[in-house]
Amino acid sequence: MARFAIRSDKAFGVSMAAMRPLVTRLGRNHDLALALWETGWLEARILAGFIDEPSRVASSQMDRWRQDFDNWAVCDSTCIHLFSRTPHAWRKVALWSRRRDEFGKRAAFALLAALAVRDKAAPDVTFERALIFVEAAAGDERNFVKKAVNWALRQIGKRNRRLNTSAVAVARRLAASTEPGQRWVGKDAMRELTSAPVLSRLASRDGRGRRGATGLAR
Repeated sequence: MARFAIRSDKAFGVSMAAMRPLVTRLGRNHDLALALWETGWLEARILAGFIDEPSRVASSQMDRWRQDFDNWAVCDSTCIHLFSRTPHAWRKVALWSRRRDEFGKRAAFALLAALAVRDKAAPDVTFERALIFVEAAAGDERNFVKKAVNWALRQIGKRNRRLNTSAVAVARRLAASTEPGQRWVGKDAMRELTSAPVLSRLASRDGRGRRGATGLAR
C-alpha cells in the first residue's frame, strides 16, 4: 500500500482481487454499505462503494463520506463506482471543486473523470462548462489534486472530437503557464490528447456516428 501511496491507519491488507467475489455475492445493499463505511476500515469502505444503491444515496451522505476520504484509493473507487451513478453527481463536482482539503477537492475531479466516461447522456456543453473548474484548480500543487485535475481533463478530451478541441485549448493555455503545477497538467494532458492513437479513435467514433445517423435517415 505504501508503494502506491495509499495511506490508512485501518487496513487489513486484502487485495481488490480477493474482494471482488464479495461484490457479486452481496449485491446491492444500502444498509450494509452504510454499516461497512462506519467501521472505518479501508477495505470495508471500498466494498461499501461497490454495493451501495445509487438511487438511495442522499446528497448529505455523499458529503459525509467525502469528509472521511483520507487516501486516493477510497476516494477514487467511491466516486467511480457509486457517486458517479447518483443524481447528485454534477452538483457535487461544482461544489467540491472549491474545497480546500486535498481529498475533498480530489473527489470533485475523480467524479468528473468518471462522469466523462459514464454519463453518455450529458451534452458537450456540460463538459465544456466543467473545464472551467479544471482550469481553476490546475494551479493546486498538491499531488493528489493536480493528478485528478489532469485525469479529468484527459477524460473529457477523449470523449469526442469537439470536446477534444476544447480540452486541448485548455491544456495549451496551462502548458504555457509560468506556474509549475499548471504547466505539468497542461503538458501531460496535451501529450495524450494530441497523440495519434487518441485522434484516430475519436475520428473512428465520429465516423461510426455519422454512418448510424445516415442509416436512420433512410
